[in-house]
Amino acid sequence: ELQQKVEENELLKMELQMLETERVRLSLVEEKLVDVLQLLQQLQDLNVSKRALGKILLSTLESCRAPQPGKTHLFEVLDTLYHELTTCELLQSQPLEKKQSRRSLSNSLVISC
Repeated sequence: ELQQKVEENELLKMELQMLETERVRLSLVEEKLVDVLQLLQQLQDLNVSKRALGKILLSTLESCRAPQPGKTHLFEVLDTLYHELTTCELLQSQPLEKKQSRRSLSNSLVISC
């Protein structure tokens, strides 16, 4: 009976470790998603055309066609989309004071699950 309790304890420890790993992964995905949404919000405020946004999205999806080993596909797509958005010329040409004021506004963005 003691041996059975020890085995159950080990299984529970492994399960807890897996849950913690998943929690960290989801936390990273959530952070990246918030970053992407903030950039999209800035582009929307600049009245960027749907065509330009579509090109960014298609470029992202093309880059992520074959998943890289070691990364979840969802995180890879979000990360690539984030980099595509940060290199967007419209955001690069935005004056510094506008960037800062928009950043403070978009920090209020909340995602509830």
